Amino acid sequence: MKVKLLSRDPSNYLREKTTDVPKIPRNYDPSLHPLEGPREYVRALNAAKLEKVFSKPFLGALSGHADGIYRLCSHPKVLRRVASGACDGVVKLWDLASMSCSATINAHSGFVRGVCFSAAEGVSSLMISVGDDKAIKTWNIDSDVIDKAVTMVMSKTVLLSVDHHRSASQFATSGELVEVWDQSRVDPVRSFEWGVDSIQCVKYNPIETNLIATAASDRSVTLFDVRMASPLRKVVMTMKANSLCWNPMESMNFVTANDDTNLYTFDMRMLEAPLNVHMDHVGAVMDVDFAPTGQEFVSGSFDKTVRIFRYNSGRSREVYHTKRMQRVFSVLWCRDGSYVLSGSDEMNIRMWKAEAALKCGPQVPREKAALRYSSQLREKFKHHPKIRRILRHRHVPKLVYKETRLRQVMLDSRRRKFENVVRHSKPGTVKRIPERQKHVVEVKE
Repeated sequence: MKVKLLSRDPSNYLREKTTDVPKIPRNYDPSLHPLEGPREYVRALNAAKLEKVFSKPFLGALSGHADGIYRLCSHPKVLRRVASGACDGVVKLWDLASMSCSATINAHSGFVRGVCFSAAEGVSSLMISVGDDKAIKTWNIDSDVIDKAVTMVMSKTVLLSVDHHRSASQFATSGELVEVWDQSRVDPVRSFEWGVDSIQCVKYNPIETNLIATAASDRSVTLFDVRMASPLRKVVMTMKANSLCWNPMESMNFVTANDDTNLYTFDMRMLEAPLNVHMDHVGAVMDVDFAPTGQEFVSGSFDKTVRIFRYNSGRSREVYHTKRMQRVFSVLWCRDGSYVLSGSDEMNIRMWKAEAALKCGPQVPREKAALRYSSQLREKFKHHPKIRRILRHRHVPKLVYKETRLRQVMLDSRRRKFENVVRHSKPGTVKRIPERQKHVVEVKE
């Protein structure tokens, strides 16, 4: 005779402690869950709405400057240390952990055009600044007498930017020339020139450290190799580039911030056309900086907004603004990838979260799992019309909203006019130019 018995393992349904989460047995057979899709859709809709509810990106302002913030720079090895340069010649050191000013230096007479930290072994406590007074000053930020420059070198030309090599004790300055300096010498070790009035920005490649990219006032972006005596290549665009930044994970790609309200991602091997055109700003873009992951970058503009773009997307993921924030001159993505800084015209440095709805502080494992599940649901249903509308919606200032609508009317008018020209012309006489090729004038070798 057969006797059927129910065999159960108590460890499958009993809690070890009274504080543990009750264990619920589940059968994952899809035939037993016919409403799984609609149930997940409702959860995704709620997750999208809750993300908007908890989106509070602004963390605080670092005040203390007496003039507009013109430059921001983060220390390559100390995450909490940031330097800012203002239009009155003052350089301040900030501690992000306590959100306080740790030092104030009267560095230059006139604008602070550039500031950077040394990343070389043994001299990581040094900071270099340049200004309108043509002085290149080196400061020991760990010294007791921090307001006295360690060295000062007078340049023969006006200086507009400075950037330090990632590992060696050399840095590059730009102005009328591009000059490469050694920290132990008073004369530049190499100079480059390619017939331009002024060079606004200079940046070392963080991976291929012998490469330098510059943005000049003649609408050109030029590549240099410090091992060679002459420049490599130059691309001339329709509008001037105010700043640029290399991708820290892809050594061949860089992004430029232009006066025509767009940002352009270039591959230095193919400068004939940008890889991507990033639109959404309605004013000249003044600065750009990449996240440490290389997947996103932040930009600041004259339209008083800060936007975050994905490296392969033409539209911004986030837009940050406040009522009091004026024109943004400088932006910075912190080294830990969690925070964004912006320096604007009204003398404040603002600190933002890179993920607007991300909770600050520790999270328990259940909370982490719930947030991860909500994120996956939003990613799965992001193309659904209702959820897409919620995820894309952003409140922007009235001026930006009106200017965006006006620009859309203008673009539609130009497109309509071009279609009429094509329709009433002989076939083949009017060529369609792709959007990515409209912004490059020529490439010079």
